[in-house]
Amino acid sequence: MFKKWLTFELLVVLCAIVSTCVTSCKDSTNADIDSSSSADKEIKAPNTKKPLTNEFKKYWYAGNAEITSYELEQVRYGEVRDGKAVLIYVTEPFLKEKQVKADAQNPDNIPVLKLNTTKKYLTGIYPYSIMTSTFYPVHNNQHALKVSFSAQEWCGHVYAQLNNKDKFEIRSHSYFESEADQSLNLDKTVLENEIWNMIRINPDDLPKGDLEIIPSLEYVRLSHKELKAYKAKATLTTESNINSYEITYPELERTLTIHFSADFPYTIEGWSDSFKGGYGPNAQILTSKAKKIKSIKTPYWQQNHNKDIYLRDSLGL
Repeated sequence: MFKKWLTFELLVVLCAIVSTCVTSCKDSTNADIDSSSSADKEIKAPNTKKPLTNEFKKYWYAGNAEITSYELEQVRYGEVRDGKAVLIYVTEPFLKEKQVKADAQNPDNIPVLKLNTTKKYLTGIYPYSIMTSTFYPVHNNQHALKVSFSAQEWCGHVYAQLNNKDKFEIRSHSYFESEADQSLNLDKTVLENEIWNMIRINPDDLPKGDLEIIPSLEYVRLSHKELKAYKAKATLTTESNINSYEITYPELERTLTIHFSADFPYTIEGWSDSFKGGYGPNAQILTSKAKKIKSIKTPYWQQNHNKDIYLRDSLGL
């Protein structure tokens, strides 16, 4: 009888130990998940990845970049200036922690479609040189991971960078006293800058209707507007196999329209951007425009010798 009682007691104790172990392990696992920041959750465990089509893989993973040149009419200081613009699209691996291009392949890298946009034009005696880089995940399952912008001209240069963390973290630097060095965080919403990448991946996913959109870093800085989300309306129309995506910002009195081919690879054919040019009571609505010159696919990073300069001629640059 004593032996039976002892055996029963031992079983009770063993069951209690096992139960405690399981509960402890479960609680520990949950604690590890809950202790991670929401930024980590977005980058490490984003929404379901949208599959890439074979057509997309064949076009964007052939070891080339797509380079497209444009004739540019750019509004600056209340006048329209002639210039050139170039859009450079290329896929590359992106480091999710450092938020820069990865030097080596790693399963944790995020594949992105990067867009480098350059604009060059003259304002009287001095030149403007502008560049914006947008890193957008090819699986189209979260906002741009990073956007950076810089502008150089003879008065000085400015730089701004947006990083997709817990919120959008923005750092901005300028030679203007009122803008100087700034840091701010914004709630996540649609970025105008990422629209250009979304078009190339799947225009069906473009946001439409009444929205809140953060305008491009270029527009905000050069117009000296507050960097924040503005109410906007976005529409998508098609005519003669050309799609037109239009964003209207009532408060900014601005309308941006991007024209692109209705069929894959959805090449950007041009754009127009209407807004108040100049300052003061005499400012009027003027329109910047761009029209495609030529597009080529090539590994430009290998073509940095004098013998390769002819490629610029083929782009009309």
